[in-house]
Order: sequence, then C-alpha cells, then structure tokens
Amino acid sequence: MKEGIHPKYEQTTIRCACGEVIETGSTKKDIRVEICSKCHPFFTGRQKLVDTGGRVDRFNKKFGLGNK
Repeated sequence: MKEGIHPKYEQTTIRCACGEVIETGSTKKDIRVEICSKCHPFFTGRQKLVDTGGRVDRFNKKFGLGNK
C-alpha cells in the first residue's frame, strides 16, 4: 500500500433514530442513520404489505386469484 493516499480507518459510533448505538470501524466519524436492524420492519417481523391504490386486488382480479 502506498503511504498517504488512503483515508484513516478508526473506531466510530453509529447512532440510529430509535436510540440504538453501534460501535464499529469506519473512515467516517460519528455516523447517524434513520433506521437500523433493530427497528427495520423486515428484520423485526413487523413488515406489512402496503396496498397502494388497490394494486394487489387488481392483480388478483386480473389473474383470477380472487377469494376461492
């Protein structure tokens, strides 16, 4: 590795909006994020299907997958 061309890698703190604090290594200092694995719906199991404008109903109707 050449000297002087790589950013300094150091310990940093990642803070989530939910209050979670994660210690890790990075080239940036004190990172703030809006969502982490502790509060993300996919990882917590609280994920919901958001039906925007009846898309799911239109799909089911189009392909005959209605209530059987």
